[in-house]
Amino acid sequence: MSQQPQWSQQSQQPQQPMYGSHGSYGPQHAAPQPPPRRSWVARHKVLTAIGAIVVVVGIGGALGAGGDDGSDGSKDSASVSSGTGGDSKAKDGDKPQKAEDAAKDKVAIDGDGDFEVGADVKPGTYKTTGNDDGMCYWERLKDSKGELESILANDNVTGTSYVTIKPGDKLFKSSDCNGWTAVDEAAKGSPKGGGIKGDGGMFKVGVDIAPGTYKSSGNTDDMCYWERSKDAEHGLESIAANENVNGNGIVTITAKDAYFKTTGCQDWKKTG
Repeated sequence: MSQQPQWSQQSQQPQQPMYGSHGSYGPQHAAPQPPPRRSWVARHKVLTAIGAIVVVVGIGGALGAGGDDGSDGSKDSASVSSGTGGDSKAKDGDKPQKAEDAAKDKVAIDGDGDFEVGADVKPGTYKTTGNDDGMCYWERLKDSKGELESILANDNVTGTSYVTIKPGDKLFKSSDCNGWTAVDEAAKGSPKGGGIKGDGGMFKVGVDIAPGTYKSSGNTDDMCYWERSKDAEHGLESIAANENVNGNGIVTITAKDAYFKTTGCQDWKKTG
């Protein structure tokens, strides 16, 4: 079995180095002390028993290859189709394809396994949704040695997550996650203001949620964590700002932010 991350019981921090390719530690924004049940290596510095189990599953449970590398014609873009070529139209008089079948066609990384970048999965940004038990775990890896230093970035997911797989990555590992679909980083939407689910995971600003000031009330156990992110690479440099919240939390999400992450929080209401 490959080497597992070692964690200090006294400091509740992972043994360095965690990100061999991300340079020195210490983001520009001081990182708050993390909640004890979370296991985000880049931001949260604690991996509890559940997180450790997830890592074991992620390393030992490679079950197959990724989806078909369909192309959307754009340079360095993620795959958006499976073996059907992404064609959801009926052929030869067949009935129109059902919506759920069409959705499956778009899955580029299906569930569990180790996926070789460039062979099994293309570089690009991917999204997974509906992970409601906190057991979804992923890694971006610079090599296949299975060592701590091999990890470029990783995360446990509740709800939704985005991740950008870089051309220089060697492997992408996914365990107990719902299927990953390719997304267009340049896409824009017209999200309605109002609220953000407090334990919803990661939201794309300008697509999933609107910029603005949000408030979360009634957080009583320091388990609420939020993060404004510059990108979906999940490195220390990706963090614009973050905080653990006890009581009321107020954050202004700007139009320049790429993503907003929220876990363990009461729902956020837009106040401005």
